[in-house]
Amino acid sequence: MQAGLLMPMGDYNTADKPGWIGGAGATYWLPGTGNIGIRGDLSYSQTSHDGATGNTKIFGGLASFVYALMPASAPARLMITGGVGMYNVKVDVGSLSGSSTKVGFGGGAALAFKLGTGSTRLVVASRFTSVSTDNSSTTFLPITVGLSFGK
Repeated sequence: MQAGLLMPMGDYNTADKPGWIGGAGATYWLPGTGNIGIRGDLSYSQTSHDGATGNTKIFGGLASFVYALMPASAPARLMITGGVGMYNVKVDVGSLSGSSTKVGFGGGAALAFKLGTGSTRLVVASRFTSVSTDNSSTTFLPITVGLSFGK
């Protein structure tokens, strides 16, 4: 589980202020590799328009490959991710509303710190995401903090 700050970028940044994001995900570490995994994430975010009433809401799912640069036994583990998913972008401006579901791409990094002697980790992550919306793309950078249970 994770939550944090969503930073709009590009055209999205000119229309909206920073907002919030929350989500959950799971990683399956491929047997025999120790450092290569497949990850699935679901997220929901909301930002408010800058200078107008209304907001932008994004709900999405992303499937990613994960590469961990340190072994699971390390006190801190740096991971690189990249993947593809589907996102629904809904924009409300006053009484007008529109939404579309499009393909999105994401890539980023996470740092997972071991908590205690178990397998629980505090994870700080960021992933540049671009969703191919009508006539442009909706790009954003979430910065999240969460907990991980397992490797």
